[in-house]
Amino acid sequence: MANGQRRAALRGRVGRRLPPALRRRDFRRLWVAVLTESLAMQMLVVAVGWQVYSIRRNPLDLGLVGLAEFLPLPLLALPAGQLADRLSRRLIFAVALAVQMLVALGLLVVSLSGADRLWPFFVLAAGTGVVTAIGAPASRSLAPELVPVDLLASALALRSVAGQAAVVTGPAVGGLLFVLSPEVTYGTAAVLLAAALVAASGLGPRATRALPVGEAPGLAHLLGGIAFLRRSPIVLGAIALDLFAVLLGGAVALLPVFARDILHVGPIGLGVLRTGPAIGALLAGLLLARRPLGRFAGRKLLVSVAIFGAAMVVFGLSRSLPLSLAALAVGGFVDMISVNVRATAVALATPDELRGRVNAVEMVFISASNELGAFESGVAAAVFGTVRSVVAGGALTVAIALSWFRAFPALARVDRLEDIRPPRE
Repeated sequence: MANGQRRAALRGRVGRRLPPALRRRDFRRLWVAVLTESLAMQMLVVAVGWQVYSIRRNPLDLGLVGLAEFLPLPLLALPAGQLADRLSRRLIFAVALAVQMLVALGLLVVSLSGADRLWPFFVLAAGTGVVTAIGAPASRSLAPELVPVDLLASALALRSVAGQAAVVTGPAVGGLLFVLSPEVTYGTAAVLLAAALVAASGLGPRATRALPVGEAPGLAHLLGGIAFLRRSPIVLGAIALDLFAVLLGGAVALLPVFARDILHVGPIGLGVLRTGPAIGALLAGLLLARRPLGRFAGRKLLVSVAIFGAAMVVFGLSRSLPLSLAALAVGGFVDMISVNVRATAVALATPDELRGRVNAVEMVFISASNELGAFESGVAAAVFGTVRSVVAGGALTVAIALSWFRAFPALARVDRLEDIRPPRE
């Protein structure tokens, strides 16, 4: 009995030290699922990037992997969003994790078979795109269900911290395991995805959503997220800015080229480079979780994106690993600020019955900036050269961020995020 009381007292002390959102059981399980899933995916990215580039040493192949991941998203995003607004978001998230675990096992089989052909990587990348398209609208809609409104901004920052903490450790661990063998990397990722599935399966049940009486799941319901964005220039401006900034200014897909041919740091160096943005993002996320952004959120968003573009210019010109890491860390820090503003604005401005469909549209924007951005980076590097493409993309990002002050004045005028409300019908 005394031992039980001591354990209970210890749990109580630990619980009091946790952020308020993490004291809630279901959000804590979601946080663990996001952490382990993100860790696994970052390990996979390092291994796949190195193996794909090693086959022909052509940066375009890295872009094609990104394109294969992106192509399913525009086709499946809207139906997936509609599904997330009608069925259990917890169940959809769990199924998506299970399928992603199978993709990791498929990569293990490909590696055991020699990994000397590109098409299996493209097929499995497309499988990842399908899983992301179906699972992301549901998983991104879960946090507002699990915490009250007053904890939402902190909860979203903590979710980002989980993802970025995985990005800090995942690429480096993936690079180290890759030195042992690619198969060890893929097997470890599959185990982590299984752990994420266990955590997600423990989320408490919630009733399935039903459409209003007399309403059928027709075209108007399917396009509800797009109609919402047309009524909300603040949300539209925030996610469109993210699209163009990362589409043009992102250089992550080209990191294998920098690691191998420019900085000459090998697979371990590639893993270290991939942690650069995450280190900065993790620091920003921890800061935002403890201290909200405060006033002038709209202006801070636009300035952050401009700094991100400038950091990419420095990275493209750098020939020093420490300077490259510093530029990537600065980019990650300010990118986390923009991500937090966007995610909080979407969550506060979107009614619960529309969250799946709005998050589906947002996911297309985000994936276009990441996966399609990887394709754009590969094409630009193949045509203009790796360094020129990264420097030009960073400069264009700065110009776009400055132009957003006039293109979306309502976004620039946003003061405190908590004052955002859903737009009137």
